[in-house]
Amino acid sequence: MNRQTSLFLIFHCEAEPKQLISYFQLMYSRWQLAFKYLRYYLSSSNGKGHGTHSPFIFHFITKVLNDRKRYPEYDTVEDLRSRLLNDKTMLTIEDLGAGSAVSKTNQRTIGDIAKNSAKSGKIGQLLFRIVKEYQPPTILELGTSLGITTSYLSLAKPGAQLITMEGAHEVAEAARKNFRDAGIKNVHVEEGNFDTTLTAVLGRLSSVGLAFIDGNHRREPTERYFLELLPGINNDSILIFDDIHWSREMESAWATIRAHPLVRCSIDLFFTGLVFFRQEFREKQHFRIRF
Repeated sequence: MNRQTSLFLIFHCEAEPKQLISYFQLMYSRWQLAFKYLRYYLSSSNGKGHGTHSPFIFHFITKVLNDRKRYPEYDTVEDLRSRLLNDKTMLTIEDLGAGSAVSKTNQRTIGDIAKNSAKSGKIGQLLFRIVKEYQPPTILELGTSLGITTSYLSLAKPGAQLITMEGAHEVAEAARKNFRDAGIKNVHVEEGNFDTTLTAVLGRLSSVGLAFIDGNHRREPTERYFLELLPGINNDSILIFDDIHWSREMESAWATIRAHPLVRCSIDLFFTGLVFFRQEFREKQHFRIRF
């Protein structure tokens, strides 16, 4: 099975422990995901940009998606990942909700979190190239974890205002330490449940240049976060949603988001979905590109 496909089977630490049972009930099985990925692979554009009539999308494919340069920042972040993978420090991930169906606490090692919850280098490096190319002045991330993906976002534009949101206190503290150790100074970690903190965070941002949504992988919260982000978007804003084919709920959320009147263009990379609001797209355009 494709290595990236297996990432769908991993539970993300940003979710609350009480959601464990419902998450595994909702998510697609290994074989369902494999079939979906095969269908996506066979039906998507070849990822080279051939036959793409949109100059913006052609530029994205050739200059961002297929940029094979090895940036030194990649090594900085992957060195951090390697160190964290070997860290046996135990963290407690508290349940932010009431009446957990599993337990009130969930203890995991930093190494386990780094292995099972961080985005792959391939995805993190794509996010780095997107930020480097389009230079959003403000960046918002829903789902910090240990800060590996956050570091990719930050190093692509150290001068950006970057807010990353994490629900678990000890995980947020570990991320802050990682940023200090790496000399990353433009990141603010916002603790708390997204449902109660997102509104206040958006109030501190002049606009949403780029947002990476990797938090509550269910339809209703994902659609709600999207709607909350909309007042801050502009022509150049980019929203990136993780795990859009992770479950039937996430596929429904992705379909709802793509259909919104303000969305002018979307790109389905199977593991992530990108949304653009550029008015140059007079008609909605949706692309499935092999990645």
